Amino acid sequence: MRIVAGELRGRTLVAPKGHSTRPTADRTREALFNVLEHAAWSPGLQGCRVIDLFAGSGALGLEALSRGAAFCRFVDSDLVARDATKCNLAALRLDERALIAGEDAGRLPPRRGRDGGPFDFAFLDPPYGGDLGERALAALVRGNWLAPEAIVILERGAEEGDLQAPGYEILNSRVWGAARVCFLAYAPTPKAKT
Repeated sequence: MRIVAGELRGRTLVAPKGHSTRPTADRTREALFNVLEHAAWSPGLQGCRVIDLFAGSGALGLEALSRGAAFCRFVDSDLVARDATKCNLAALRLDERALIAGEDAGRLPPRRGRDGGPFDFAFLDPPYGGDLGERALAALVRGNWLAPEAIVILERGAEEGDLQAPGYEILNSRVWGAARVCFLAYAPTPKAKT
């Protein structure tokens, strides 16, 4: 695994040992970020704040930092995964632009000022199958983690059914190998005036 582009292009990444983590393939990551750099609906990563849920090695958030994101919060409930992310941040000298949190992405607490948000981009790469992605999407909304019109990228299995994403507009969906990558825009509902 390596950083695909940006200031850290070509640098290798450490992946967590074992089978509990499935890192996004380099080719899929490259294609995903190409969409984010060229789609009319994407503001681009330069200077943005990013959250990487189910971070694993941190490859998605690290790629965003390499391509100009200002800050990334890495979230993973697995200690081995967090250790791999910490090792990658240290090797790439990105510690000052990141925060690692050991939280369950489907049960994020309400965002506080020191948590680093609100976020302009959110990357979600949960284990395939099940509803972990949908639960994390709901937790982002419930906890006020996203900036208005934030772009959310959810990786799922290519064979998985329709995505249920209340509070989001589906912008695009692409299949690369075994992965279906859904690009969403956070669309908060206006609060009623009292």
